[in-house]
Amino acid sequence: QVQLVESGGGSVQAGGSLRLSCVASGYYGPYCMGWFRQPPGQEREGVATIHHYGSTRYTDSVQGRFTISKDNAKNTLDLQMNSLKTEDTAVYYCAADPRCPAWSSPPSLQFDFRDWGQGTQVTVSS
Repeated sequence: QVQLVESGGGSVQAGGSLRLSCVASGYYGPYCMGWFRQPPGQEREGVATIHHYGSTRYTDSVQGRFTISKDNAKNTLDLQMNSLKTEDTAVYYCAADPRCPAWSSPPSLQFDFRDWGQGTQVTVSS
């Protein structure tokens, strides 16, 4: 039984930083992961994805501010978020899937991940 548990959300002022973490369990073998978010009243969107072997992909709005990282030994996924903006306010979700793309390419931000966490709220105030 797979499980994804996020932590690290909270409230911060614009310009501040937060670090989200996700612990994965029940996976055997390579698997890819990603962070998604759903702002209030909007659809869920991809933030960043990472292949099991480390290649990454970011949405343009967070490039240079957010860093996704995966520790395969600990089965954890992190998202370091710096220079936060009010528009980063959202519920953030961790996702995982053993169907990693070939050639070690990171999953698309539109990839239909199989497994999802319960979400953690991030609120950025001005």
